Amino acid sequence: MDRPDPCWLFGYGSLIFRPAIPFAERRPARVRGWIRRFWQWSTDHRGEPWRPGRVVTLAPAPDDCCLGVAYRLAEADTEAILADLDIRERGGYVRMEIELELRDPAEQASDASPASPRVVTGLTYQAWPGNRNYAGPAPLAEIAAQVLEATGPSGTNADYVRDLDAALNALGLEDPHVAAVAVMCRK
Repeated sequence: MDRPDPCWLFGYGSLIFRPAIPFAERRPARVRGWIRRFWQWSTDHRGEPWRPGRVVTLAPAPDDCCLGVAYRLAEADTEAILADLDIRERGGYVRMEIELELRDPAEQASDASPASPRVVTGLTYQAWPGNRNYAGPAPLAEIAAQVLEATGPSGTNADYVRDLDAALNALGLEDPHVAAVAVMCRK
């Protein structure tokens, strides 16, 4: 896959609170036509094959958007970073191009109409339905129960949910789906 130049990477899950990559710039960003959902099993990070956890992926939503962060990768580091991320995201995710609206870091990330977002082509990782770890939609209580039972090499699934919720809140980003699962994981 060709990559945009400069290369912007959209993070909407663990890349927000644990990027673990060098980057030249970090900005709030939005992608239109997508929402964040706990619809992907994690059998290699936040769960195990016999008790998978649930992690987020992007789901199509033509009239909605997903708020997250965009990282501009330094040209010299881009190939190595993408190779490392291809391994990190191997559990059913694929790299894809996506149109990003970059926000000015001084703006409130949740502003409905930013003054003039800069639109760029970027990359992200998304888990399509039909991949071997696709969990799909489920009632929130079922998702939370699965999260509370799962632990993997990267820690508990509940910590992943709480860390994502805390990171979104710290950035002023609202996500009702993540917040609802996080509340259920605190009980």
